[in-house]
Amino acid sequence: MRTLIRDVRLFDGHRVVPRADVLVDGPLIAEPGGRCDVEVDGRGRTLLPGLIDGHTHTFDGSLAAALAAGVTTELDMFCLPGNLARQRALAASRDDVADLRSAGVLATAPGGHPSQLLASSGDEFGDAARPFETVADVAQARAFVAARAAERVDYLKVVIDDGAVHGTTLPTLAPEVVEALVDAAHGHGLKVIAHAITAQEVGIAVDAGVDGLAHVWCDAGDDLVGWVAQRGVFVVSTLVYFESITGRTPSVDHAAHGGFEHALHAARVLHEAGVPIVAGTDANPWAPQHGVGLHRELELLTAAGLTPLEALAAATSAPAVHFGLADRGRVEPGLRADLLLVDGDPTTDITAIGAVTDVWRRGVRTTRP
Repeated sequence: MRTLIRDVRLFDGHRVVPRADVLVDGPLIAEPGGRCDVEVDGRGRTLLPGLIDGHTHTFDGSLAAALAAGVTTELDMFCLPGNLARQRALAASRDDVADLRSAGVLATAPGGHPSQLLASSGDEFGDAARPFETVADVAQARAFVAARAAERVDYLKVVIDDGAVHGTTLPTLAPEVVEALVDAAHGHGLKVIAHAITAQEVGIAVDAGVDGLAHVWCDAGDDLVGWVAQRGVFVVSTLVYFESITGRTPSVDHAAHGGFEHALHAARVLHEAGVPIVAGTDANPWAPQHGVGLHRELELLTAAGLTPLEALAAATSAPAVHFGLADRGRVEPGLRADLLLVDGDPTTDITAIGAVTDVWRRGVRTTRP
């Protein structure tokens, strides 16, 4: 099937082309020309790379909800083995759901975050009630990473969280254990993403040599910005997560840790310092929602000072670069035909990103009613 999207405004992942023709040839984007089987009128619409959510927790139904909102790839940050096998099989066999990359089982201390959340949940995460492997000391770090590599995870997630932001006290990984995990992961060719949501925790993560942060921090930490920038660390934003828990979780100690307003400020100063921002939501079985949560995240990124073009890049070309997804995140010949067509112009009005008309995943078209 060859589909020509004609006379469309194009955001290619970096820049805007006011009027373009884009050809979808099977699973790939091709140079326009020759025959086409279907023409799509792009007038008044904008074509973008399929969106990439840089922080999710995938469960049954997540990947379908994501694709319906134009999110063609989810980057999962914690998935237990049974659930991961099921979601991977789904993503590999069907094009009406989003693609998936995952950290699999994250590295945390025995009893550390998110053990307290799973203990109080049902089976939303697929096999949540099952205990999962943790890391007690440096001696266990290398074996833990080797096990994740054997499970073909796409990157390693490390949790540095003492529980204060959750209104409790939790065991957390010691700095030397974090360093051992980072060294072992890099030895296996895996990037390391750290869950660290206070300035103190972020300092431990950056000192250990992590590649990315899974959240902006939510307390005072402006003095960290230069260090994060100097070390070349990227940051996944998750502003909609902080907005969600501020409104939904009274136990969060916002007086001490600032919550959403501090997170918004952190995103602003990181962006101003040139730190790469990747749009992510922390979508899970409750809130934020998969797919549409990323639309809200883009609005919040513009509230933090990014232009609409910069926000769109944070959800397309930026995650592709920082997570090694060389075949997507841009609209150019030879790349996967993961595409999103919306009414209006989100390059000037970011709220237009929600006006989804069509989504292509590996060249297969899904049209919204």
